[in-house]
Amino acid sequence: MAVDAKTVAQLREMTGAGIMDAKKALDEAGGDLTKATEILRKKGIVKAAGKAERETKEGRVWSYVHANGKVGAMIEVLCETDFVARNEAFVELCKELAMHVCAADPLYVRREQVSPEIIEKEKQIYREETANQAKPENIVEKIVEGKLNKYFSETCLLEQTFIKDDTKTIEELIKEKIALLGENIQVNRFSRFNIG
Repeated sequence: MAVDAKTVAQLREMTGAGIMDAKKALDEAGGDLTKATEILRKKGIVKAAGKAERETKEGRVWSYVHANGKVGAMIEVLCETDFVARNEAFVELCKELAMHVCAADPLYVRREQVSPEIIEKEKQIYREETANQAKPENIVEKIVEGKLNKYFSETCLLEQTFIKDDTKTIEELIKEKIALLGENIQVNRFSRFNIG
């Protein structure tokens, strides 16, 4: 079955996929837009990891203010092209990330931003907590490492559990959008404001 240009354009608008990827997915799906979208998503998840090093020079700054007017956030989300930056799925991601920052109050984007001094201080606290438990040193270090990972999952945006879906982290949410849109997406920075 030959796929017409209008259907290819429609799939591109829905997913942000390139022309050839959209056409191949539609051919494989027999012209069915829903199936083609799913094919693009499956292929994209595999490709998402490979896109992580690609340069991101476009994107959006998005803000969210909670209904009570006392807490808000701004977030800078980057992508590769202005085409994707205008895509509805990318805009929705920006909204969800800004809302998440308001609700979950992360301190950092990723664990690499946590200073070595803070990490060492946290480790010291965890070691002191286990000091009276008479455990072997290797077990204490595993406990400390586990608690440190928990600290990262609470304070680093990418490792936090998404507030709207507790089955995925923010990093997994972003990877889904990378798969859908076919471009690298990065959170560059955010700020959260709170009164009271």
